[in-house]
Amino acid sequence: MALRLEDKQALVAEVNEVAANSESVVAAEYRGLSVAQMTEFRVKARNEGVYVRVIKNTLAKRAIEGTDFECLGEVLRGPLLLAFSREDPGAAARVIKDFAKANEDLATKAVVIGGTLYGAEDLNRLASLPNLDQARAMLLGVLQAPLSQLVRTLAEPPGMLARVLGARGDAESST
Repeated sequence: MALRLEDKQALVAEVNEVAANSESVVAAEYRGLSVAQMTEFRVKARNEGVYVRVIKNTLAKRAIEGTDFECLGEVLRGPLLLAFSREDPGAAARVIKDFAKANEDLATKAVVIGGTLYGAEDLNRLASLPNLDQARAMLLGVLQAPLSQLVRTLAEPPGMLARVLGARGDAESST
């Protein structure tokens, strides 16, 4: 069913708003996926906070104008879906990567992060980025490591003295 002009304008405005507030986008070709598979993909994406939209390429080009994802316009050919990561830059990449393992018909075409267009081969790099909680845990580990080393260093001399005295006591009691 064809969209009316008002519907097209609303769709472009909606996608433009999402694009303006997103961290990254993945464009993937969905040719060959069944409706049930697409529904399953959309549910997984929604659970991860990823906005997925199937939109005509001409409308998508208009929707991403003026955003960091404008460079994506040159690869918009064929039946594509756009998956926008709103908070976690790697969320869309992880969802597409995991879903593509079981469904070969979902093929990544391009990845955009920070206004830079990357090829499909960079999907794994983006998917391997830690989410916010993992990044915080890594930072905490980095900050905590020197302190832990200092505590071990300060505790070692008394422990060493205790072991030496214990060994000396054992040596005297055995003679």
